[in-house]
Amino acid sequence: MPATAHIADTLTVTADSLEEAYYAPQYLDGFPTAAAADSVLGTMNGLPVMEVPAAGEAQPVARSPLHDTPSMVLLLLGVLAVALSYHTGHKYIENFFHYMFSTRRRENLFEDHTVNETSIQAALVANTCIVEGFILYFAMQLLSPAMAPSLQHGVFLHVASYSALALGFYVVQWLVYKLLGYTFLDNVGAKLWIDGFKACQSFLGLVLLPVMVLLMLYPASGKLLLTVAASLYLVARLIFVFKGFRIFYGNLSSIVYFLLYLCAVEMVPLALVAELTYWISGILQSIHI
Repeated sequence: MPATAHIADTLTVTADSLEEAYYAPQYLDGFPTAAAADSVLGTMNGLPVMEVPAAGEAQPVARSPLHDTPSMVLLLLGVLAVALSYHTGHKYIENFFHYMFSTRRRENLFEDHTVNETSIQAALVANTCIVEGFILYFAMQLLSPAMAPSLQHGVFLHVASYSALALGFYVVQWLVYKLLGYTFLDNVGAKLWIDGFKACQSFLGLVLLPVMVLLMLYPASGKLLLTVAASLYLVARLIFVFKGFRIFYGNLSSIVYFLLYLCAVEMVPLALVAELTYWISGILQSIHI
């Protein structure tokens, strides 16, 4: 046989063998495991191997006021009340800083609380109490992790209870200030003082609202946002205390009485509210909502 024919037959056989090897089924006994495929296919054929990730157990999503319909309805009702009252009571909002800082007696001699002003005041106070209820909810989550299961299973009841506590605290403060004002001041001075309290609390709800929304959207930044909320609350209280000092101050001896007022009326009630918040949270946790 000529050499040329032998080479041609060899090439033909080699081509047929390669074609047969290429088209032959490679997984007669089933697909290999991921480890085998990586060692065999990766070295023989150079093919990429796709590994199927292992499925983990499904974890329940932690509930929050943002995912709780009754809580969001309560918040929207507070905001809606302010929005509906704004058209007729916008002048009160425009005069916030006047009520918060002014101690001029002549202007207050001719002031009169209209129905529109009373309406916007009630809406703003309700909004403040609701926002404070939400912030107390997040504060309890951060300060008392042991109550987290109860907080997540009874979101609305906790938020509503904290909001009711904030409203009750506001009413008690208003009554105390009214009593002190009409006991130690004249009618004009008492009115100036109470107007400052109402304005500070109303304005506080508006500035706390965006902080509360950020708390719902970014709970991981809760410590920072709660610090901001506490700072805003403290600033509002200091503004009111400063206005009260300007109204009550008469001589050096009045400073002693003012310090007693700070301890008895401003500091002690805040400590009592903190205790009440923990007490209410314990009751709600005990009923296993």
